[in-house]
Amino acid sequence: MSFADWLAGRTSHADRLPVRIEDLRGPSRGVIVLPRHLAFPGARECDVTDDASRRSMYGIVLTQGQRNDVARYLNPHFLRQDWPFIAGVLEPRLRWICERRFALGAKTRSRA
Repeated sequence: MSFADWLAGRTSHADRLPVRIEDLRGPSRGVIVLPRHLAFPGARECDVTDDASRRSMYGIVLTQGQRNDVARYLNPHFLRQDWPFIAGVLEPRLRWICERRFALGAKTRSRA
């Protein structure tokens, strides 16, 4: 964590993510209404069965959410499925942590 993050009270990516992908319990269908601290009014609803909407929401939650947000809104199956689309828009350090913690990297996919 940088000194600027520490001063601003921000936690590191590693501290904000659940320990295991099995800790994710997000829904596999339905509409999610994100809390105000994660999204602007008018952009808070996400139908998780819509690929583009879900991928956008997952990027927001991974980037802005706290540990309980990530666990509550992200579904492990969808995260694995959508990772190739999400990974490229994330900050490199966050992407690296997600890939290691949740076994989402290209090397892991090639072994499966």
